[in-house]
Amino acid sequence: MNATDIDLLDAIPRLPAWISAQGVQTPEDAAFLSGAALSALHLTLGRPEIPQALLRARLALRAAEVSIALIGRPEAAPALRDEVHLSRPGDQLGPGGTVFRQWHQATAQPIGRGLVQLLPEPLQGELPTKGQADRCSPVTLAAETLDRAIGLCPREEVAALILADAALARSLGWDHVLPLLSTTMTSRVLRRGGAELRDSCHRLVITAAGDIIDLARDLSRRAARLAAITPKLRSKGAGAAVDLFLTRDALSPSVALTGIMSDRAARRICDRLVDLGAVREMTGRPSFRLYGL
Repeated sequence: MNATDIDLLDAIPRLPAWISAQGVQTPEDAAFLSGAALSALHLTLGRPEIPQALLRARLALRAAEVSIALIGRPEAAPALRDEVHLSRPGDQLGPGGTVFRQWHQATAQPIGRGLVQLLPEPLQGELPTKGQADRCSPVTLAAETLDRAIGLCPREEVAALILADAALARSLGWDHVLPLLSTTMTSRVLRRGGAELRDSCHRLVITAAGDIIDLARDLSRRAARLAAITPKLRSKGAGAAVDLFLTRDALSPSVALTGIMSDRAARRICDRLVDLGAVREMTGRPSFRLYGL
């Protein structure tokens, strides 16, 4: 992909201002605008240049940050990144890292049995079937699913949000959970029920859809730059390393690239990618560094 191809990525449109304008809205206005926002998001997600797995991974981090705050243990994204991406198999994670890993697992696999098994037993039968999803508007279905899940398991906010976003995704015909309501949810909205919760979810969808489209635009440009410089990489295992950057929110050379190349080679290729402007060093630290698009 050349520079002209990268410039063409700006053709991915932002959410129109008439949808995202935050004025006083009646419930009917909010429902109409959320439908328009979801339609724009659906079209954006169909673009082949968007790194879908990376988009979901980055949104999983956002959802984890929101979720951990909702349960009263706020942690910023950098701390969550450190806890998960610097951990090795068998390491015990704290509450924040556990929530982040839960969201990552929920978004990394297609909606199905594996996703259901991530949920507490009382919620495992609450994921709407495809037939149920086809008979209900997406936001209404997600709000009803969330309301029911919170009623069944009041202390399982994270699982309830995963379930609600899974219901929304299934209603829209998506194969994977895309954190959407979960990236904009507030504790005040989460305490609502019925029509009040549904109307609030419509408003949250408008905000979330715009944010996700902006993120997709940004990640598409970054992925295109990475693709453009990949032929310049001569080290063994470079292709596998590039593939990881396109699927993970961030990675540690000494953890994620183990088995692909030596620690020294892993650090060297990450620094090379930074020098070429293809990836970013995300911590600002001299050691225990993390890299990502």
